[in-house]
Amino acid sequence: MGKNIFVSYKYADILVSSLKKRELAYVNGGFITRDRLTRVRDYVDELQSILDDEDHINLGEKDGESLKDFSEGYIQSSLKDKIYRSSITIVMISKGMVEAYSAEKDQWIPWEVCYSLKEITRNDRTSRMNAVLGIVLPDENNSYEWYYTENSACNCTSHHTDKLFNILNRNMFNMKNPTESSCNGLVIYHGDFSFIKTVKWSDFKIDPNLYLNKAIEIRDKKDLYNIKKSID
Repeated sequence: MGKNIFVSYKYADILVSSLKKRELAYVNGGFITRDRLTRVRDYVDELQSILDDEDHINLGEKDGESLKDFSEGYIQSSLKDKIYRSSITIVMISKGMVEAYSAEKDQWIPWEVCYSLKEITRNDRTSRMNAVLGIVLPDENNSYEWYYTENSACNCTSHHTDKLFNILNRNMFNMKNPTESSCNGLVIYHGDFSFIKTVKWSDFKIDPNLYLNKAIEIRDKKDLYNIKKSID
């Protein structure tokens, strides 16, 4: 049976590794093909191609669609329709996903994550909270170090959650009673310590269902986590 998946992403973010995309352009009276910058939207196309054929996908933000002129009621209605039928939300985590000079309430991704974490009632039927999986994309230097930093001395990986939206940040490292150890003054977390698990794009492509099923497994143990459902 196919999965119903909602994909949350920053459409036009170009701070991602090149997928060697080309475009048709009209130059000096004729058409040519030329290289163009890769956008996160291109990774969403790749994502659709590697998921199972029977999976159903609903996409989030359209290109450049601002929320500033929309009421909270409109946003709520729009997202209820998009997210209601899904059971998993994939967040494409990219280096330029956060608009630093725009309030989080004026950006799509925080609202999409917010409504993915809520039980939504429609026509007297209430949906379950979605499982949420973050897929970290490589940056323009084909590196994941903007988000992950490997520490060979302690055999661990640091996650730079401060570069994410608050609603993502606060649903990571949020297990109520995590298993911990220490190394060189660092606290090391073990197991499924985050309600929103993250995975590198390169790892996800190898076995998508492994990570999607893990996200569902974590969602089914949601009482083990302190879950933040609102936008600051």
